[in-house]
Amino acid sequence: MEETGRVAVVTGASAGIGRACADRLAAAGWTVVGASRRGTAAAGWTGLVMDVDDDTAVRDGFAQVLAEHGRIDALVAAAGWGVAGAVEHTPLDQARKLVETNFWGCVRVVQAVLPQMRAQGSGKIVLISSLGGVIGIPFQAFYSASKFALEGLAESMAYEVAPFGISVTLVQPGNFATDFTASRQYAMAAAPGDPYADAESKALAAMERDERNGPPAGDVAAVVQRVIEARRPPRRVSVGRATERVGLIAKRLLPFRLFEAGAKSSLGV
Repeated sequence: MEETGRVAVVTGASAGIGRACADRLAAAGWTVVGASRRGTAAAGWTGLVMDVDDDTAVRDGFAQVLAEHGRIDALVAAAGWGVAGAVEHTPLDQARKLVETNFWGCVRVVQAVLPQMRAQGSGKIVLISSLGGVIGIPFQAFYSASKFALEGLAESMAYEVAPFGISVTLVQPGNFATDFTASRQYAMAAAPGDPYADAESKALAAMERDERNGPPAGDVAAVVQRVIEARRPPRRVSVGRATERVGLIAKRLLPFRLFEAGAKSSLGV
């Protein structure tokens, strides 16, 4: 399709939801720069080597985009990964690395793009959160913690940037079939007789089954496109199976003990 002059930067574009977003936006006529550690490119969009964990890489990456295109109309922050295991058995270094990418990586790219969007008087920021950023996931506590933090960041920041014509939206996917499952890291192996072992095994098996059988990442990309092309984007939008998304409503409306009792079976514990 003919380019519209609209420029989007997508992080985590080498695979999964980020890749689906880059493909979808390019097909819709956006000029897309897909950023990732590998600098992956594809038909219709260009790649950019950028590690969201690295201050210099992010600063230089956005400077390159602006030098080449002169503006950035949308940012889709999709870089992220997961760690599975009990809190007690997760090394702090591993947990810190996850939060570095999933939370601080988003902070870095947002801080890099905001000066340009303010100067333009417009911009759309989409942060890929998760249903696990609203409902805690057992044996993925640090992943949930990183997404809970992202939810608070986006909600607070939205007040600050709205006067400059900038919108902030959290897209909250449920379980989707992507390579996120295969690339998930696992916490240090527990000692024999670990009291968490049975519950952890059951919960992770259920989670991975739901991911592998989940909808395609293109469903998330379709929502992202609607958000960045909307005149008044929502603050939050969930995407995925209705049986998973109903948990967002249940958590708001039900007494917590009742909600937790109902959630246990769906979360595999």
